[in-house]
Amino acid sequence: MSECYAIQSWAEGRVRLAVVCTLAAVCALFISCSGGDSKPQKAQAAAGPRAVSVAVAPVVKQDVPVYLSGLGTVTAFNTANIKSRVDGQIMKVNAREGQQVHEGDLLIEIDSRPYHVQLEQMQAQLFKDQATLRDAKLNLERYISLIPSGSIAQQQVDTQKSLVDQLEGTVRNDQAQINSAKLNITYCHITAPFNGRVGLRQVDAGNIVHASDANPMLILTQLQPIAVIFTLPEDVLPRVAGQMRHGTLEVDAFSRDDQTKLASGKLLTIDNQIDPTTGTAKLKAVFSNQDNKLWPNQFVNTDLLVEMRKNSIVVPTAAILRGPQGTYVYSVNPDKTVEDKAVTVALTQGDTTVVSSGINSGETVVTDGQDKLQRGSRIEPRAGAPTHGTRTGPVTGAVSRPGQERHGRVASQDKGAITGNPGS
Repeated sequence: MSECYAIQSWAEGRVRLAVVCTLAAVCALFISCSGGDSKPQKAQAAAGPRAVSVAVAPVVKQDVPVYLSGLGTVTAFNTANIKSRVDGQIMKVNAREGQQVHEGDLLIEIDSRPYHVQLEQMQAQLFKDQATLRDAKLNLERYISLIPSGSIAQQQVDTQKSLVDQLEGTVRNDQAQINSAKLNITYCHITAPFNGRVGLRQVDAGNIVHASDANPMLILTQLQPIAVIFTLPEDVLPRVAGQMRHGTLEVDAFSRDDQTKLASGKLLTIDNQIDPTTGTAKLKAVFSNQDNKLWPNQFVNTDLLVEMRKNSIVVPTAAILRGPQGTYVYSVNPDKTVEDKAVTVALTQGDTTVVSSGINSGETVVTDGQDKLQRGSRIEPRAGAPTHGTRTGPVTGAVSRPGQERHGRVASQDKGAITGNPGS
């Protein structure tokens, strides 16, 4: 028994020794790893917080044109449905489809021979009635000469005077018939009433046309100049009318997708009433359209220049942040740290914002990555897309479509100033 107890004690001692050795090895390994990482951690702590990569843009001072935008439809300045005013056969169509014609150019010839014959008949009838009138006048002169001798009754003289008057009326009627026949001959030669473009014709040579026909033979539209009718909210009409008293306002027409500028023109007039169902008014602008980019019934977006704000402080709209206390921006300090500054927004136009106070020209603001910043944060500026000062064309805007951004242009909403302090 003593031998068995000794063997058991020896085995338990060996197990305890193995456990102690294992724990010692693990502790040594942990201490070794901890000691190896202490230097990088201390170096990183000494280096300070990591710089945040952000996009920045300069604050500039420039003239900002303010536009009011609306939806418009191109309308021909003049449109004529060319119809026949007489009955007859078309002898010749001189105008080609799509041809640009000038005022007075011959478009269509109708057979005028029947009206020439009618003219000759009226001229012959006039000749006959004039001869009858001359005879009646001679008889009247004879009757009047016999009155002193008492050889003729006064009633007979008066009757002769009445006959002369009747014959003069007949002669005048004949002359009117002659003029009517000449006018019909003129109507057989249809000319252009104004400069314009010929549309698709509805008839060809050899067809019989009537003055009572409902469909026109062709449609002539004046494309140079051409008009655009667009709408604006009734609230801006007093402002537009006031600017019109100081001079002519410019209007730009853009394509349906609002990407391509088609033409520039002048505001002509404002309609004399407001549509009560939409609360908008119609305005008419005229364009020279020398390159024929505008066509009747074409849909366009219009921008009406109403004001030019001189020497405005302009920042990218992306730099404007809104907090519980109002609007603010992150301004970049010379040591590449940022500072939040409260600003007053005077006008927002898509990707451009005019600031009336809170920041000065020449400063730099953060336009992207503000969600990672706070006051005093260190930044690493990166190149960003230009937001103003490099694009072609003016800054534009839309009152009728506020907040809608456009490529190369912007949609604006002229708002009042927003004041307040930046959020914490």
